[in-house]
Amino acid sequence: MDLGTKMLYILMDLILPLILGYACRKMKKPGEQFFQRLMEFNMFLVYPVLAVLTFWVLSLNYSFLWLPIAGILMSVVPGIAAYWRVPAKFTREIDQGTYILCAMMSNTTTLGGLCAFIVYGEVGYAYMQMVTMSQNVFWFLFCFPLGQYYYQKSRQGRLVKQSLRDIILHRNQLPVVGMIIGAALHLSGVVRPGVVGALVDPLVHMSAWTALLPIGHSINFTGMRQYYRATLDQFAIKFFLTPVILYFLSSLVIDDHVVLNTVLVLAMAPTAILAVVVVKINRLNIHLAMASFVLTTTIFVGVLFPLVLFFLSR
Repeated sequence: MDLGTKMLYILMDLILPLILGYACRKMKKPGEQFFQRLMEFNMFLVYPVLAVLTFWVLSLNYSFLWLPIAGILMSVVPGIAAYWRVPAKFTREIDQGTYILCAMMSNTTTLGGLCAFIVYGEVGYAYMQMVTMSQNVFWFLFCFPLGQYYYQKSRQGRLVKQSLRDIILHRNQLPVVGMIIGAALHLSGVVRPGVVGALVDPLVHMSAWTALLPIGHSINFTGMRQYYRATLDQFAIKFFLTPVILYFLSSLVIDDHVVLNTVLVLAMAPTAILAVVVVKINRLNIHLAMASFVLTTTIFVGVLFPLVLFFLSR
């Protein structure tokens, strides 16, 4: 895939669905329920199928054991930085919790996965899934309760504990099941049919559109303008500190440049729409979360990733 084709991918699979999703919001059609089902279709069907197909042909080695650890560090590193920074920025607990969650939860699956696919194809997409499989579990174990903690702290309430069984057996873990099935097929020596392999490319595009259209539809500029300035230092956390630390640590245990560069791309992913969801569910500051999501996504898609793509394609 040449550089021109990769840039076309950015336009067709990153920018266009966001624009169309936002246009649908302005036209007020189709409704919210349609986009909710679209996200569920992506998360619970398209993404697990892709996990099976890509892991089916992925050659595993010991160095890949680092990738799930890197996935957790991609949340821990920015989380620590945000926790250290937040007392000087906000006094309200709902603002503090929102800021920390937006730093910790990055769009490594949708945007990061598509970018990894654009740079390195099917292999890059499979590496992304190895990174994010631990992230999903970490988010449900830590980030979701963290949002509830900050809300209850703002109300002087008591923290409600979540069942570990409910977290592990949640349907959001279906992509992990897909990875296990794909890896089992590979280790069993079952050859993936060529016609099945041909489905990967169109499914990646489908995954991008079914995830990014609802994200574009969720953008609401009203009410979040006052928080633009407050989120600017997230650029330093997400686009400099986290990728530098993750690349350095990964280089100590991995010498494959494809794996290293995939980690680099994922480590600089912008705020995840799931962070906005967690904030909304726990009644924190939705406008601050949307400001972080919109600004970091705009910089990543419009400036940062095209530059990274140019240098990695040389």
